[in-house]
Amino acid sequence: MSKKIPLRQCVGCGEMKSKKDMMRVLKTPEGPIVLDVTGKKNGRGAYLCKSADCLKKARKNKGLERSFKMSIPDEVYEGLEREFGDIETE
Repeated sequence: MSKKIPLRQCVGCGEMKSKKDMMRVLKTPEGPIVLDVTGKKNGRGAYLCKSADCLKKARKNKGLERSFKMSIPDEVYEGLEREFGDIETE
């Protein structure tokens, strides 16, 4: 029997991809929204493709706001964009 690959939907483009091909954005119990590179931290997670375009789409279509059921300040998106830039250049 083959092992089931966990799929997640990107909150930017809406595509279903395997969990390890995506970035997890996390709303921690304390409140701040961070990029969870390990995928193991506690909190409410939303998934994005590993591309800055999907982050822009998620910002435009309010995908993260819907996932976390809260409004998300611009500085959070700017922080995520910076972190994404770091990952894309690695």
